[in-house]
Order: sequence, then structure tokens, then C-alpha cells
Amino acid sequence: MFRPSKRWHIRTKTTITALVILTLLLSLPSGTTSVLAQGESKNLNYSIKTTITYVNPNEGTKTWNLTEEDRASGLFMNNAWQSAELKETTFPVKSFEKDEDGNGVAVLEFPKQQLPPGENLSFTAEHSVVSKPRAIPDISEDKSGALDDIPPDLKKNYTSAEGPWTVNDPKLAKLAHEVGRDETNVLKLVRVFVAWIRDNIHYTTHEFPLYPNETLDELQGDCDDQAILLVTLSRIMGIPSHVEIGAIYLPDGMVEESLWENHVRTVQKKIGWHGWAMLYIPPWGWLPVDLTYITNIFDDPLDAIRYGAVVKQNTVQYMNYSKVDYVAVSRQARTYLLENDFVVEMEDEMRELEQNNAVTMFNPTVVVVLVLTIVVILAGSFLTVGRWRKHPREEEVASPLSYRLQK
Repeated sequence: MFRPSKRWHIRTKTTITALVILTLLLSLPSGTTSVLAQGESKNLNYSIKTTITYVNPNEGTKTWNLTEEDRASGLFMNNAWQSAELKETTFPVKSFEKDEDGNGVAVLEFPKQQLPPGENLSFTAEHSVVSKPRAIPDISEDKSGALDDIPPDLKKNYTSAEGPWTVNDPKLAKLAHEVGRDETNVLKLVRVFVAWIRDNIHYTTHEFPLYPNETLDELQGDCDDQAILLVTLSRIMGIPSHVEIGAIYLPDGMVEESLWENHVRTVQKKIGWHGWAMLYIPPWGWLPVDLTYITNIFDDPLDAIRYGAVVKQNTVQYMNYSKVDYVAVSRQARTYLLENDFVVEMEDEMRELEQNNAVTMFNPTVVVVLVLTIVVILAGSFLTVGRWRKHPREEEVASPLSYRLQK
């Protein structure tokens, strides 16, 4: 069963060009699997529109100084599984940047830089995403590579203690080695880690993300809490890994909710935000490992790879988290809003559009085919009429061509 997170996560600024914007990972409660589409054999087109409103209430006493982080709008990924484009924004785009994790961000030009008490500012960004057919390779433990088969540069970049990955925590290190033992087969290690989390971590939601040691202490967490725990255990054993965030199209979905003591107000239309882990497993490369997408998935723990949300075409990939400690930044953002009594309102809407391979009058290939077809029909009709004129019959006065046109 799809059990998405009900809390905020933050795009964080860790360099001058890395920008922040509040990003929602709020979605429908459980019970939505009936509307989740299966994989398709052709492209699926989606529009995703986000409207953010910064509100400084009338009774406020502080001025909201809008920063580059507030003017940033995140961009969806472009890769082998999808192509995305920023179609329209309320305000002009000043520049396109990359954050520390390589996520694309559009920086907008706001008409004002401050919000005194009683004022607000809204902006909208709309993306078009083409979701392409996708498939997971035929994985099996006997075909899996070993830890030594992982490229050294990936181990260097994706197994460290940066971000929320507390790989130096003694309790987590002990757990990783006890569960993983002396195993070197990467897929076998993934199997035992997924099985342990399945058997020991209870699904529940929070208003902000947990560090992996907190998830372990509480033995509970939601989609990305569990993903963060899996990433940390994997990094401890030398498996490159990070967290990925995406949006799922839910045609019957509608959620309105207030969070952070009513300082965050959200509306989600036909969209659900979700998080999962990405692990490098040789010889196949990066594979998604989704711990919370549906229930009864883990009779075989490797089904967390085979049947995760992102394997379905109605899921689009949004952002990666590898270096940024978005757990800390989400908590800082909550404190900032509450201390200043500022409010953020967000509305997300996802719509399915016509297929981009649908027949249209302006498709050059289709036009050529239609012209050739009409020429053949006309030629055949004239020949037929010529023959019939040699031996006309009253019941055959009407032209076969006019009959076809009437059809």
C-alpha cells in the first residue's frame, strides 16, 4: 500500500549557487493503490503546477526579507526514464543553478524583496514531464557483484558521513555489521538490510524527517525515514547510496492539511510525494529500493527493488539528496517560521496530458501519410469510375469516393 510521508522537507543551500525552497512531501493516506497506474509501453505526459504563497500576517511584528532561497523553484530531473521542462513561471527566470547534490533550480526575479506585516507574495511554476517506459533488470544474487566491484570514485562520493547519514554512529555501525555479517555480495547485503527494516521498523509519519539513529531508537518512521536508515546501513558497509524524491500521479487524490502549528498550509490535487533509496549494485548500477510503497511486497525483500513506486510510469523523479543534510534544514525552517510567525501556503496539482505521440494535424509524418493515402484513394476511385462509365447502371450512379467521404 502506498504510504507517503506527511511532512515538509527542505531544499538546502550549502554553496552560493545552491538554493533553498520549501518542498512538500505530503500526500494521501494509505488506501490509494487502486488508482496507481501500471507501467505503459508508450510515453505518458504530465503537467505539474506548484503555487507558493509567502504570508506575513496582519498581526505580525517582523518584516520577511526574501532571499535567493525564497526565489528558487526546483526543477524535475532529465534522464533515461523521463524528460522534463519548466514551461511557465509567474515571474521571469533570472538564472538556472545547481545545488550541491546536482539538482536543478530556477532562480526567479521577484517584484519586491520584503514582506512587511499584512503583505504576501505568490508565484507559480509549471513543469511538463514526459514519463517514458521503464523496467528493472532481472536481478538475482548469483549474478550480483561484490563490494570490491564497486568503482572507488562512487565509494568516495556516496559512502561518507555527510548529509543526514550518521555512518559513524556506534549503534548504527554495530547494527550494520551484525546484520550484514561478513557478506560481500552486494545484493545479499541489500536483501538482509531490507528484511531487517521490514521486520523491525513500524511505519508512521512525522512533521519533519528523522536521523537514522532516531528511527532506530524509535523503531518507526515513514518513507524517507526508512530510506535514510537503509542508506546509512548501506554506506557503513561500503555500498554507494542516497535518497531520491518523486511525485506520483493520483487521479482521484485530494488532500488539504495544516502543519507546523498552522504555519504551513497545503493542498495536494492528484499528486503524492514519496521518497525511496537509490543504491549502486554491480553489475546493474543504480537501482531504486522502495521500502514503503505497498504492503505485502516483502515476501521477497528484493521486491523492494522490483516493484517500487519509481518503476511505475505514473511516478516522476524530482530531486536527489546525497550531500545536503535536509533533516537539519527542515527543522531549522520550522523554527524560522514559528519564531517569526510567517506562513507558507503551497498548492500542488498534477494532471495527465494527451500522449505526445498522439495523431495530430500538425505532425509532419502523419500529414505525409494522410496525403499519400488520399492520393491512392483518389486514383483508385477515378479508375473505378472510368470502368463503370463503360457499363453504367442506375444503382451505381453515386461515386465510390463520395461514399467514402460520407463515411
